[in-house]
Parts: sequence; structure tokens; C-alpha cells
Amino acid sequence: MSRRKDGVLLPLEVRILELAEQWEAKPEPMYGFSLAAALSEDGGKTLTAHGTLYKALSRMTEAGYLTTEWEDPALAETERRPRRRLYRISADGRAAFSKARTEATSALLPRPVLRPVQP
Repeated sequence: MSRRKDGVLLPLEVRILELAEQWEAKPEPMYGFSLAAALSEDGGKTLTAHGTLYKALSRMTEAGYLTTEWEDPALAETERRPRRRLYRISADGRAAFSKARTEATSALLPRPVLRPVQP
């Protein structure tokens, strides 16, 4: 049973989507450890542990916000390291990020003060 409403993103998930959107302009793919390094540059505000990151990536993949694939095993073998799971933002992820950004912006706007009409 979910403890939060469908479609509501945690701050970590919003930041992951933001980074995934920015990552598309980079030549190298986004994978867990590179994402953790980028999040640590935030001063540790959104990432508390790598396990938290991988759970968030799994949830976001299941929700359709990210697509995932394993890299070519020959590349990993050439570099003498384990294969990486690569992530990309999906169209649903872009829409969710846009919605979260809009909601965050509107939450910062001052609310009008309603006053009773004086006769």
C-alpha cells in the first residue's frame, strides 16, 4: 500500500528527473554512480544513501518516468569493470518533472488575501 498520492514526487525524484533531462545533452550515459556523484555536488541535500538512490531509480522506472537498459558487456569488459545500468528520462518523466516544477513555482507565489467587502 502506497503512503503517498500517485503522481506526487519526492524531492530526490524531482532532482533525478532534472538531472536526467540535463544529461541528455552530455555524450556519456547516465548511470547510478554518475548520478550519485552529481547529487553529492548538491551538498548532500537530496541524497542520504546510495540505497535510497537505487530504490528511487527503481520506483521511477516502474512508474515509467525513466527508461533503462544495460550497457554493452564488451564495453564493460574492455574497461575491466561491471556493466552499468543506463537511465534516460521518458516522455512521462518529462511531463512529471514539468508538473512538479510548475507546482513548486506556484507554491512560491504569494496568495491573495481575501477581505470582506465593506458596504
